[in-house]
Order: sequence, then structure tokens, then C-alpha cells
Amino acid sequence: MSIEIPACFKAYDIRGRVPDELNPALARNIGRAFAKVFQPRKIAVGHDIRLSSPELTESLIGGLLESGVDVLQLGLCGTEEIYHAAFSLENQGVDGGIIVTASHNPADYNGMKFVTSGARPVSGESGLRKMAELIVAGDLPAAAANVGTATSVSSKDDYIRHLLGYVDVDQLAPLKLVVNNGNGCAAPVVDLLEKELPFSFIKACHEPDGTFPNGVPNPLLPEKREETAKLVREYGADMGIAWDGDFDRCFFWDEKGNFIEGYYLVGLLGLELLEQHPGAKILHDPRLTWNTRELVKEAGGVPVLAQTGHAFIKERMRLEDAIYGGEMSAHHYFKSFGYCDSGMIPWLLVASLLSRKKIPLSALVKERMAAFPVSGEINNVVSDPDAVIQRIEERFKDGEKDYTDGLSVSFPEFRFNVRKSNTEPLLRLNVESRGNPDLLQEKTEELLQIIKS
Repeated sequence: MSIEIPACFKAYDIRGRVPDELNPALARNIGRAFAKVFQPRKIAVGHDIRLSSPELTESLIGGLLESGVDVLQLGLCGTEEIYHAAFSLENQGVDGGIIVTASHNPADYNGMKFVTSGARPVSGESGLRKMAELIVAGDLPAAAANVGTATSVSSKDDYIRHLLGYVDVDQLAPLKLVVNNGNGCAAPVVDLLEKELPFSFIKACHEPDGTFPNGVPNPLLPEKREETAKLVREYGADMGIAWDGDFDRCFFWDEKGNFIEGYYLVGLLGLELLEQHPGAKILHDPRLTWNTRELVKEAGGVPVLAQTGHAFIKERMRLEDAIYGGEMSAHHYFKSFGYCDSGMIPWLLVASLLSRKKIPLSALVKERMAAFPVSGEINNVVSDPDAVIQRIEERFKDGEKDYTDGLSVSFPEFRFNVRKSNTEPLLRLNVESRGNPDLLQEKTEELLQIIKS
């Protein structure tokens, strides 16, 4: 008989409504379960700006300490700061990390993300489900004879130095940048980088605030997109940048205030990394592929298709020894960053690119957007997603199929991917064409008609 695990345990992390699905008592048991399953010696722990985060973090740390695990407390931080601690402090005994965050979810949600030694991700299959089963069964060990010790880390100096290593500061131009923190966790890091960079920053929603006075920090929402776009136009900025709550994703606007789909950034960043590492492998997800594959091949790199999702991307990057991996959802992964995703490295690389090329961001992506126009990701709630995918496959049976993640179908002039969400009851659709916006619209409407019928 299968065990019914708590609702907050998801495929890649923990995420749920507070206190119904996630509360201090459960957080303490999560710490104890993590200690039993992975048996770490020292764990880096941090939290985002949500009002429930400090209490949940305190309980989580309590569970770790009573299990004999030492804790390095990073306090308020972004997810990637935990990743950085996990891979950069291995020689100091750190062999994992946990951040309490619910990223861009509503204010009454919270959650946790986990990594083990070397910042390797923990997913349902690699330990989360086992942790949940131990908690439900009450099979957690008694307090250790030697409890752990907690040490606070107040400085972000090592992390900032690592970020600055991706650019030649002396070669950067005095760009004007709009930065929209969305009242999340990015602001303290931006402020520290500001001291080292020649840029001028126009700061929006900059104060970290768990009440989210300007709405949840989700830059993909239409109203949030316009907020950043308006500031770019108003101040004549060279670029707009915004982050989600825990800043493991960043989003871009060009100097005209136009939002740039994350898909085109994958190709742009792939080229930038290939300049530094000729012939390297570049990973990409299956949702939109043509632009990335063409650019990478032309630059002498090797494009590698990988399943969507941070755990899959990171595992495949290690397997392939890839230098960079990108998802159209604005997750960008770097070998030199422990194969982890960062929301800070991408905008630093793009700023460096603008400084060297001395052309606006719109010019860097204009040709690629025209060559491969896209629908943008379209989400639909459906009662039976498998049946819908089967109908779509039958309708487009003459195309070239790929099942790496959901269903991808390619024809000479257009392709699409349709997949079930790993975290929500949604069917996600992405369509692209070869320079034909009319065909793109036609096929997108045809697919949506099948999905909604």
C-alpha cells in the first residue's frame, strides 16, 4: 500500500500554503528527515523575504541541529547563494544546502529547495519522497547525543567576487540599467555589485518586503512586464532586468522597453560562453530549439537536447561536461557555478556583451526573433492532458516526433512542443516557425482549438 505523502512535497522541491500545508512543526521534521536520508556534516541554510520564512527557517535549523548537523546560517539570501555555498565551501566541510523560499508563488505560500554535496539537486526520486515517507511513518531518529552548532555568515564577499569573475570590469561601458527587484531578495546583491560596476541603476520595488506591496515578484505577469518596460522608456535605459522572488531567474527588456523571450537569451548566452570555450557543449530544453541549435552549430559548439527541469538539466550537464545550459523559462545554468542556475550571471554577461559590441540589445536579438518567431508559452487547464496530447499526436502524425519531454513535433517550416507541467495542473504549449509569423499564428490557433475542444 502506497503512503500518502504531504501535499507540499513536489517533484523538485517543497512548496505549499502556510500553515495548512507547511508549518514550523513540519519544517523541523523536514530537517530531521534530510539529516537521516543524506547524513550531512554541515549544511548552508538561508531564507527569502516571506513573512513566514524566519519561523520556518528556525524550525528547520532546529531539526538539523538536534540531528547532529552543523548549520551555516546565511540569513536573507537568494537560492543561488545557497548553491554557491554548497559548491564553494566543500573544503570547509559544507556538503549541502537548503533555502526556505516559494520564489514567485503567492504571499501565503512557502517552500524549500535542497542540494547535497557539490550543489547537486535533490528531487522526488533522489530523496524528497524518502524524506516524506519517513515523516509520515514517524520513522525519524531521536535527538543525537552531540547536537550540531550554528554559525552565522554576515558577508557576501566570496559570492560577489565569484560573480564579478564572469566579466572584465575595466572593459564595461557606463550603461544605464533599470533593475526591478519586485520586493524580493535580489536587491542586497545588486547593491553590492553596484559598488564594483560602472553602471547607473534605476531601482524599482527595491526594498525586500515579504508583504509584497507591489504584488508577487513574478516578472512574467503582464502588469509586471509593463512596470519594467515603462521605466526603461521613461529613463532611456540601455536595458531592463527583473527577477523572481529568490532571483534564480532573470528577465530582460531591450532599450525600447520590449520584453525579450528567454528563448532568445539561451542562444545569446550560448554564443558568449562558446567565445570563451570553443567547441563546448551547450544544453537546451525541448520546448523551443531551432534558434539555439542553429546558433550553437554555426559557432562550432555542440547543442545537446535535455529534459526540462533543473534536476534533469544539472544531471545532464555533468554527464556531458557542458559549459552552459539554458531553458526558455529563464533558468540559465553554468558549469563554473556548480552546474547551477543563476539570475545574476546572465545579466552581467549580457551587459559585458553590450559593452564590447557597442550595439543596443534590440539589435542583438532582432534578427533571431525574425528568423524564429515564437508563440510564447501558452498554458491551459485541461481535465485529461494525456488524451489531449494523444489527439494532437494523431492530428500531426506526419511530423517528426520527439518524446524527450512531452510531445515535440517538427515539420520543415514549423514545430511545437506540448507537455504537462511538473508542478501545476496545466498543459503547456510552445510553437515556433522559420521566419513565418502568419504560419505561426495559424498553427498556434489550430493547436489551441484541439486543446480547448
